[in-house]
Amino acid sequence: MNTRSRMIVIAVAVTFLLYAVYEKHYNAVVYILGGIGYLLWSHYREGTVFLATQAFHKQDYDKTKALLEEIKDPEKLRKGRRNYYEFMMGNIALKEERVDEAEYHFQLASRLPWKRDTEKGFVLINLANINLRKRNYERVPVYLELAKKLKLTERQMGIIEKIEIELTKQN
Repeated sequence: MNTRSRMIVIAVAVTFLLYAVYEKHYNAVVYILGGIGYLLWSHYREGTVFLATQAFHKQDYDKTKALLEEIKDPEKLRKGRRNYYEFMMGNIALKEERVDEAEYHFQLASRLPWKRDTEKGFVLINLANINLRKRNYERVPVYLELAKKLKLTERQMGIIEKIEIELTKQN
């Protein structure tokens, strides 16, 4: 749910809350307050990351960027959302040729917990690729070794091999 939708739902809930108090339906008041509390909690801890992830998978990067920009304080996101936030921000920055900003976001993403090795593998591969692009050749093998320790897909292993070939050409 995006920020605007949350605020509309909260406004409707406050209306029901006022009616429930007026009619003295105190059990309904408790449920409505719980719903409002959850909406506020999810606004700060979940943000619009889920919607942005869906747009990212559809390769709608403009919508992804707009949804991620709704998050005012990404440090308050829970770790299970913050990693995706940083990953998508890094990809968007990379797409817009802001390499240093992309590296910053991928660095943050690499330090956060991931459920699957393949997801963290993409972060490390992106970091290796960025450092190869920036001609920071001493960092590339470090990221590749960290990535190789993970359980990766065939595609990811192929990308790592290509980066290694490119690295040997540069040395």
